[in-house]
Amino acid sequence: MLTASALLLLATLTGYALLCAASPFGTCHTCRGLGGKLVLDRKGRPKKAKPCRRCKGHGKRLRAGRRLTNHSRAIHRAGSR
Repeated sequence: MLTASALLLLATLTGYALLCAASPFGTCHTCRGLGGKLVLDRKGRPKKAKPCRRCKGHGKRLRAGRRLTNHSRAIHRAGSR
């Protein structure tokens, strides 16, 4: 039972690492990839109000695993100089 759960955890982490390597950017959770909040004008048409603070209006954000990988690479690079 314990080995099966450990293997499942290892498979999940390996899959997430491969996802971060293949696609380092994901959609922003705050604006859902739109780059800002949508508001309605007086006529009821949608328009973009302000750029999203989390993604700065790009609609994409760096995944947590990719951020961790970049940080660990920077630490290794600084320590091996």
